[in-house]
Amino acid sequence: MLDWTDRHCRYFLRQISRQALLYSEMVTTGAVLHGDRERLLSYTLCEKPLALQLGGSEALDLAECARIGEGFGYDEINLNVGCPSDRVQRGRFGACLMAEPHTVAAGVEAMKGAVKIPVTVKSRIGIDDLDSYEALQRFVKVVSDAGCSTFIVHARKAWLKGLSPKENREIPPLRYDVVEALKADFPALTIVLNGGIETLDQAACHLQRLDGVMLGRAAYHNPYLLAEVDQRFFGADEPPPTREAVVHAMLPYIEQQLLKGSRLHAITRHMLGLYYAQPGGRLWRRHLGEAATRPNASALDVEALLNEARTQSAERSRYTEALELEAEPLCKTQ
Repeated sequence: MLDWTDRHCRYFLRQISRQALLYSEMVTTGAVLHGDRERLLSYTLCEKPLALQLGGSEALDLAECARIGEGFGYDEINLNVGCPSDRVQRGRFGACLMAEPHTVAAGVEAMKGAVKIPVTVKSRIGIDDLDSYEALQRFVKVVSDAGCSTFIVHARKAWLKGLSPKENREIPPLRYDVVEALKADFPALTIVLNGGIETLDQAACHLQRLDGVMLGRAAYHNPYLLAEVDQRFFGADEPPPTREAVVHAMLPYIEQQLLKGSRLHAITRHMLGLYYAQPGGRLWRRHLGEAATRPNASALDVEALLNEARTQSAERSRYTEALELEAEPLCKTQ
């Protein structure tokens, strides 16, 4: 989710679910060690629980970055061994490291020795021709022996050459059976499933056999999908927030961030899917996208668009009801 789950996105998602564990976008060890840490790692406290996802392969660098992440208050350090992009491969991290389980194990062991918070690994089920179940078993065994007890597994293999990251999320077939077999063979480990999960009903079905479910792009494109997570999976008593309540909760944050120099579009681009598949949703996406790029755009633009979308939605609903009333006698006579 590089360039997607930044701090603005996470703040927005946290207004929808209070309990779901959120993950940062992947941050490279080089960026953490030599870049602007405040910009890369800062967050708002309400985003917690929050995991920092790292990309890297050098054990000492990973240990230092894990220490820095713990110092910033993150609740978990996650090592990405699943991203197949060319840029990531050139840096010798991501999915290509599935061919080097001992390198991953060394990184995990170094991070475990540096921090007290959990260290987890996110992987694929295989890469290229290294895609046998035995190879996956061996990878998990080596890395778990180094101290990793939680694996988040994208249930597709990755082709490191010939497919784009998008194609790698769509073309290799989903193999949920492989992830379930891992859980059966390593019952003491926490095995979390990722990949292709679009609904909470699907998530609930997988949770009968696995320890957790990670939602990525489904939750980004349809963020209100998370609205029932707290009640359904965490036993929360309070009802989920309405979409309107989520927008109003964002307005003070937007004002604060604009005063700090953020652009409105940098925040609202994550909110475009809030009215996914809802009446007025297309209007919301189009107008919000346009308004956010105007000079001197403000939180007032967002509130005005919310009201406009609600008005359009109400008018459409009344129109639909009128059509149904007109149609009813015809249906009866037929």
